[in-house]
Amino acid sequence: MSALTSITGKVALITGGCGAIGSATATALAALGLRIIIVDLDAEKCNEFAQSLPTSSVGVSINVADESSVIAGVDAALLELGAPGVDILINIAGILSNNKVFDTTAEEWRRVNAINYDGCFYLAKKCMKHMQEQKWGRVINMSSWAWKSGGLTAGTAYSCSKAAVVGLTFSLARQFAGDGITVNAVAPCYVFSKMIMEQLTEEQRAELLTKIPVGKFCTPAEVAHAVGFFVSPLSGFITGEVLDMNGGFQMD
Repeated sequence: MSALTSITGKVALITGGCGAIGSATATALAALGLRIIIVDLDAEKCNEFAQSLPTSSVGVSINVADESSVIAGVDAALLELGAPGVDILINIAGILSNNKVFDTTAEEWRRVNAINYDGCFYLAKKCMKHMQEQKWGRVINMSSWAWKSGGLTAGTAYSCSKAAVVGLTFSLARQFAGDGITVNAVAPCYVFSKMIMEQLTEEQRAELLTKIPVGKFCTPAEVAHAVGFFVSPLSGFITGEVLDMNGGFQMD
């Protein structure tokens, strides 16, 4: 295992980088001295955000559900950044579906899984070779409490896609454990972000707060802090873990 003690100057690629969790994570990691590749669909927004960060960072439009888009986009971003590869991969990009099984069409099933799960696989396949060659790397996948709660907070396709992300996390963690690479997941629920909160009325949010044991919603900054913990060189003995952030809904 590498004796790396500083991540300053390392390259972190963040999918869903312009969303609430992604942007909070990018901001937190850039403050640690990391160079950031912001990945989202809107190229202009990606570049604008990347330029606002305090370190040398770039933005790139990638459709994470398309492997050819992933390969071309990552290569283009690395060329612009002048970096040999991605050192830290953070898979956050995802879409939400609240439909249960009978209301989930085959098209919706494929789309949710393609973005939420396939994208994590394509990015890992593209980025982890460099990590393996240099004998150091970090992969953090964004799952959800939905994966272990049977979809209590979401629909069938979403919950299953996030369970698949956990399976991928375990598989990659096992394969690369001897290469100085850790692979972990974060599983939050009720993060105060646009993707979640725009679907709830003020009354629904107030009612929900009475049911969350800690009495508050999770913030994007809190999720970013959890990601930062896994990124740290001091987390090198932790791999194949899922960090629950569910406000006390489930304790194990």
